[in-house]
Amino acid sequence: MITADTPFTPEDDGYHQLSDDPYETETNWWSFNIPDRKIGCWIHTPYYPNRKTVTWRIFVWDDQGISPSQLAYYKKVEEAPMPPNPDLRDITFPNGGYSLKMLEPLMKYHLTYSDPDRNFALDFTHTGAHAPHRFPPGNPPFMQTPHLDQLGHVEGVLTLRGEKIPIDSWSVRDRTWGPRGGPYTASKKTYANNAERVRHPGGPIWRQIERERGRGRIQYIFGHADGDTGFLGFVRVQDGDAAGWAPMNAGYIIRDGVYAQLDETKSRMLNFRDPNTGWSQHMQVVAVDAKGRTMQAEGFAVSRMSESGYGTNSLMRWEFDGKIGWGEDQDVWMGPHFLRMLDALRASR
Repeated sequence: MITADTPFTPEDDGYHQLSDDPYETETNWWSFNIPDRKIGCWIHTPYYPNRKTVTWRIFVWDDQGISPSQLAYYKKVEEAPMPPNPDLRDITFPNGGYSLKMLEPLMKYHLTYSDPDRNFALDFTHTGAHAPHRFPPGNPPFMQTPHLDQLGHVEGVLTLRGEKIPIDSWSVRDRTWGPRGGPYTASKKTYANNAERVRHPGGPIWRQIERERGRGRIQYIFGHADGDTGFLGFVRVQDGDAAGWAPMNAGYIIRDGVYAQLDETKSRMLNFRDPNTGWSQHMQVVAVDAKGRTMQAEGFAVSRMSESGYGTNSLMRWEFDGKIGWGEDQDVWMGPHFLRMLDALRASR
């Protein structure tokens, strides 16, 4: 039986195939930040083993623009055919994608990418601060899919418009794999009306709309000052209370280099949104782990990007334990749901 304590093995650096589901997906995701430039970066690649295709995307954002056309860099290639038996431990993704090479099983990786037409390149290593940890299986959002998160030290060079910018960042990589059962929009879950979707009614109308269940809402936050101090958590906004505090049901605290899973019965987040844009602006976090340690954090968004105009990825400046840390808020929405929330947030009567 797989539990949260079941370790990953070197074989998990490769690809998996758990079913014949055409929507089975395996992701590899890498991130880093450059705080003094307000820069965040994503490299994200879902592979569909039963369709034998891959989608990869790389984007860099700062405070100069939010949409893909305004970002410092954005490139996405969808459903590119993969070669037979791809090896994630040593691969160059098709149609001009990045190269990934495992240097030390489960711990150290080298990534490179070049787009000469844009005078853009990446060359960095991710060295784990700890072994990758498994989140509890069967717990949202990992009902059927194994998932790992790993804090690492990211060192290298970002070439942006020809300028070489050093990377020296503490940030996170993650992996998820398994059947997806089809796109979210094909879900058969139904509700009689919107009010029945809210587990804990009350409070401001915009927060009540945000708490509607069955909307595909995920919020993923993290922040780290170094390899020894920080936190990460998935926020279950759907289970939040009328005051806006939402529980965090998967994640961890690292303090003095000691890692422990979050206590989902005690960890929570309160989010304040910009009344004009609806995007996350300011957060308070109370994280409690299985060892009984509490970490209180306060964060502000300093830059962000949005592929659709609804959900955003924000570079977050955090304060906790007397330290300043950096990380992200990944705020995932479906468009119509976000617009209803935003209308309520903007309402004047």
